[in-house]
Amino acid sequence: MKNEVYTIYHLSIEPDDFPAFETLIAKIVDATSKEPDTLTYEYVVNEDRTAVHIIERYRPAGIVPHSDTTFAPFAEEFLSLVRIEKLYVYGETTPEIRTRLDRFDALYFSSFAGFSR
Repeated sequence: MKNEVYTIYHLSIEPDDFPAFETLIAKIVDATSKEPDTLTYEYVVNEDRTAVHIIERYRPAGIVPHSDTTFAPFAEEFLSLVRIEKLYVYGETTPEIRTRLDRFDALYFSSFAGFSR
């Protein structure tokens, strides 16, 4: 996790809202794919389409531009379709990053052992 920040969002969604959400997410993923400091950006859904996780991995310089520039135009529609239940943040964050993530009651974790290949 050195020089990277991981986030995992746990979202709840009504199954009837999933088709509209899926259409919206295609636009967000396309826009996010152009960000040089976003390394992983994946959405996964459970079988009954009531829970979605977003798995993100950034260089620290990537979170603020993603939040403020790429995601901002979609935020209102996004939040009308899902509820953010939990946000887990892994890695070293800056006060500026925390300002963006604290509004979702983020839980912060720092690495103390292990490795990544």
